[in-house]
Amino acid sequence: MAKPLLARYANRITMPDLSVAPTTRLTPGQVKTDVLSGLTVALALVPEAVAFAFVAGVHPLVGLYAAFLVGLITSVLGGRPGMISGATGALAVVMVALVAEHGVEYLFATVVLMGILQMIAGALHWGKFIRLVPHPVMLGFVNGLAIVIFMAQLTQFKVPGTAEVSAHGAGGGEWLSGMPLYLMLGLVALTMAVIWLLPKVTKIVPAPLAGIAVTAALVIVFGLDTPRVGDLSSIQGGFPAFHVPMVPLNLETLEIILPYAVILAAIGLIESLLTLNLVGEMTGQRGGASQECIAQGVANTVTGFFGGMGGCAMIGQSMINVNSGGRTRIAGIAAALFLLCFILFASPLIELIPLAALVGVMFMVVIGTFAWNSLRILFRVPLTDAFVIVLVTVVTVLEDLAVAVVVGVIVSALAYAWNNARRIHARTYRTPEGAKVYQVQGPLFFGSSDGFVELFQIEDDPQTVIVDFEGSRVVDQSALQAIEAVAAKYEAAGKRIQLRHLSRDCHRLLTKAGHLMVDSEDDPEYALAVDYHVRTGIIGGH
Repeated sequence: MAKPLLARYANRITMPDLSVAPTTRLTPGQVKTDVLSGLTVALALVPEAVAFAFVAGVHPLVGLYAAFLVGLITSVLGGRPGMISGATGALAVVMVALVAEHGVEYLFATVVLMGILQMIAGALHWGKFIRLVPHPVMLGFVNGLAIVIFMAQLTQFKVPGTAEVSAHGAGGGEWLSGMPLYLMLGLVALTMAVIWLLPKVTKIVPAPLAGIAVTAALVIVFGLDTPRVGDLSSIQGGFPAFHVPMVPLNLETLEIILPYAVILAAIGLIESLLTLNLVGEMTGQRGGASQECIAQGVANTVTGFFGGMGGCAMIGQSMINVNSGGRTRIAGIAAALFLLCFILFASPLIELIPLAALVGVMFMVVIGTFAWNSLRILFRVPLTDAFVIVLVTVVTVLEDLAVAVVVGVIVSALAYAWNNARRIHARTYRTPEGAKVYQVQGPLFFGSSDGFVELFQIEDDPQTVIVDFEGSRVVDQSALQAIEAVAAKYEAAGKRIQLRHLSRDCHRLLTKAGHLMVDSEDDPEYALAVDYHVRTGIIGGH
């Protein structure tokens, strides 16, 4: 009952049926929408790239270059048109210790190795394992991510120059108060109102871009004193130059960078693949996991050679793009190119944009990302699923998105194993010849092996016992050991045991273990294994 009930209510949260993946037609109107959506995304990328560079302890241009290069390459090669990638906080917090202890050159080398590991994962098709992430984990992921995005915006409500940027919260510093705070809140509310109201009037211009434009115009025309992008840091710079990381090429360097590279590669792929699934649900697309792994790997490898801090998919900016109508690769490419133009030519203009406008955009992303219906279904789904949703949300906020997903998958897997372990049971009856038949029901695996052994009443059973596996499935070595243990007990009691209706995969497991001799006259679908002899260790085929 757990899955149908969860699926019934989850369908109200996830978007379309994915049985058919529609193809977006590249019309002039779609191209215009993608370009404007890319401009909106580029504007939102600037403060976050700068902020996450501060988190990692590197120059802001290192974050901006990463946002440009990773965003451009993944838009061209990635597995899901519409996704946006760049420098992220989840990766930045891992980089802090490396940069502090060994310097930025080791970071560049680590990013190169991280990319190589991601390409290997893509070539081996490890991306398909993202299918093992249960739906409750996905709900907890998006809810936790919405909270993280919200908390990250709180840094903008602090006096410029005093805020200590954090990937998960506001950090230290002095909060705005009095009129500066009221003005900031008013501008945020204005941006959110424009984003909410504009689609009801027209969809010619992406609502987030209009919200930024209206708020920025108001601030510039009236000269309002409110924090702006330029208060974070200057974003002016040149084109990223090719740069081989200046580190010794020896085993000592590998020992330093390999642990960080493995962690960064894993976090980057998990976030990217979960974002790929989420964007796929919104746009009606599927597949492309391995392609996305390779694209992320190529992007990070190249970025490491051009002085960038590396990155992965950004769910906040991806949501901005999708909600603004961006559906093709043009949107991501446009975002990356606009960002490069900001760095090269338009930094004085971009630095005039009020942070309140960008905060308003991200707050609307938070509202759109959070699965609000999950609060209602918490009381309608099985307790285990509700617990996983809450657990993943909390761990995402307190620790890390990747850690939260791993924890959620482990808990879900343990719950699944426990529920299946409790399903093992047997129906019994007597044959006209006086033999007792155990019709085993439920999967026989490591979790149910002890319960399987406890099903048999060896002392009270007759001389001949038949164990019928037609309603069961032998899964692993623990199951084989349980069968051997039961057979050994009957042999010790001087009684005969027969095994019936072993399916083909059970046949393979027992044969591979050397316990089953298959007769050529066996039924093609099932086998009858009889006369277990502990002394010889053989179950004779019959």
